Amino acid sequence: MSIPMQNLTKCSKRELKILGDFWTLELIQALSDEDKRFSQLEKELGNISPTTLTQRLKKLEAQELVLSKKETIDKISVVYSLTEKGRGILPVLHQIKVFANKYL
Repeated sequence: MSIPMQNLTKCSKRELKILGDFWTLELIQALSDEDKRFSQLEKELGNISPTTLTQRLKKLEAQELVLSKKETIDKISVVYSLTEKGRGILPVLHQIKVFANKYL
């Protein structure tokens, strides 16, 4: 049983609104190995501006892909992690890399 192309297109548009930019995908990848503070993400991602990083984190939190929690040590530092839903995107990112390595 195949899915009509029209339904795939609608689905793709919705998901691409969430995931369809470079920094969002880089951010998800950066959080894939361990929880990180804002400053760690800034350093790892390199050229991302604090404003862009904040916007992407808020967008991913709103979609329940990223969770922010205050560290218990000082209750000021915030640590970001992928939710189970966010981790579900990692195989998709892997397939994008496989495609890029093969065809681009």
